[in-house]
Amino acid sequence: MNGHLQADELLMIVAIACYVFGALALFAYFFSREAWLRNLGIPLAVVGCVAQFAQLGVRWELTGIWPLLNLYGSLSLFAAMSVAIFIGMAWRYNAWYAGGFVLALAGIALAYGVTWNEGTMPAVPSLQSYWAKVHVPIVVSSYAAFLVAFVFSVIYLIKYYAEARVAATVSTVELAGTGGMTMRVHGDTPALATAAANGNPLALWLQTLPSLAQLDVIVYRAVAIGLPLISIGIITGAAWAKEAWGAYWQWDPKETAALATWIVYLAYMHLHTRNNWRGLRTNWVSVIGFAVVIFTYLGVNIWISGLHSYKM
Repeated sequence: MNGHLQADELLMIVAIACYVFGALALFAYFFSREAWLRNLGIPLAVVGCVAQFAQLGVRWELTGIWPLLNLYGSLSLFAAMSVAIFIGMAWRYNAWYAGGFVLALAGIALAYGVTWNEGTMPAVPSLQSYWAKVHVPIVVSSYAAFLVAFVFSVIYLIKYYAEARVAATVSTVELAGTGGMTMRVHGDTPALATAAANGNPLALWLQTLPSLAQLDVIVYRAVAIGLPLISIGIITGAAWAKEAWGAYWQWDPKETAALATWIVYLAYMHLHTRNNWRGLRTNWVSVIGFAVVIFTYLGVNIWISGLHSYKM
């Protein structure tokens, strides 16, 4: 028992340490584009993620209780799935520059979850169901996908507003530098491209980020992971509610907030089909959606009383 407990604690420490140092390395890579920082941050992210999944398995073996029934275990899975989904997206799109943000948020979630560690008391009767092994991982994974979408939306907005600022405040003569000749570069951020071509250091750095169109694609793909998951999560939650409380839907605060989250991201997917909404507006919907996710995930459970609770 003690050996398992020590392994559980050790894996948690390894995960938090990997996220902290991995976040620092990838934040530095975000600003410097030094390849060695990326090559340091990637394995730290992978090791931290693997350590978290292993820690959840060890805790399940130790206690015999499904480890996702309280906020401690749920936030642990949320952090692990956020990093796992990010690793998949970063591998596909060479998007490691965003890793510092994802690892930092995952580390914060994990550290906060540790403060909710309530020990190994058995779950209340309504949580002792096979639906716990289906519903909770699906919903938490959807939240993780939305976190990844949020991070890339923030990066999109940084570049978008930098483009707007440069276009509004920097004149052709200023961009031209010496000689009065401006080098014009096409793309979805032409003002930044022109400034970068003429040696503006901030523009040069911003141009190392993908195009706005590429960033928008990554956000869309992350939401396309999260929306089906939360849809299935709501359906399985209704089935669980029927088993536990005798009704599929009771307008409990958690159910209502989850429905609001689903509506926001469904609206995102619909608006993304409209050319005049795709881009700036849909990325703001992604940011707002993640704020709704945080309220649904933490605000309802902590501040609003209802049928749903992570407490054992």
